[in-house]
Amino acid sequence: MGKWPVLDKIEMIDSPIDDDTYERRLKKLQRQLLDLQVHHIRTGGRVLIALDGWDAAGKGGMIERIIYGLEPKSVQVWRIGAPTSEEQGRHYLWRFWQRLPAKGNWAIFDRTWYGRVLVERIEGFCDKAAWKRAYHEINEFEHELVDDGVRIVKLLVHVSAEEQKKRMIDRLKKPHKHYKVGLEDFRNIAKRKQYLEAYKDMLDKTDTDDAPWRVIATDDKRQARLRGLEILVEEIGRGVKITEPALEPAIAKAAFKLWGWKEKD
Repeated sequence: MGKWPVLDKIEMIDSPIDDDTYERRLKKLQRQLLDLQVHHIRTGGRVLIALDGWDAAGKGGMIERIIYGLEPKSVQVWRIGAPTSEEQGRHYLWRFWQRLPAKGNWAIFDRTWYGRVLVERIEGFCDKAAWKRAYHEINEFEHELVDDGVRIVKLLVHVSAEEQKKRMIDRLKKPHKHYKVGLEDFRNIAKRKQYLEAYKDMLDKTDTDDAPWRVIATDDKRQARLRGLEILVEEIGRGVKITEPALEPAIAKAAFKLWGWKEKD
């Protein structure tokens, strides 16, 4: 674990990308993700993708690009909000244990267990001792998953205050985007300084060898989406060799018996 800078000091990407280049790079990355997903379906591998960050930072748009073209039955997207009545009173990690990926599956979390050291810390939903203890608990949780063979990728999406304001006003102006705005958004935005401190503590204390953080500047949505997919291809693909699986002889025999079909030499 190292010392991270305050998020607002992270440099934003400022290099617009044309439509053709963006679509070409996006499609290539999406094909690579599908190849990796098929590899995990075949081998029983498990992947956990955790996205956290500011309101209007682009988590939803990034998830949409991640899952586009994937085999839908083997990927689950979990949108994490306030605990339900069933979840309240249990250990805060309980509800995440229920949503871990099964054999051959990928699980994507839109907000995560880090709520304990972010919103719960700042809004006083737990006491100081509880959120301070959570850094160790979270590191142990992730360590156990990695030891059990789960590949974890943690993405923190960061947006500047100016760009966040612009995107929120855009949502207010467009009726079809009103569902994206809640009173809690304004409460959170007004406490940006406190969140910056909480994010820095989170990065400093939970950026581990088992589950490192990758921070993505998202003022440029297109560049951010490409960067997010690049990180996933890099992290999920580490140590993986993609090969074309041979057709099982029994399946080839069944196809020949039913249709007279023969596999080409």
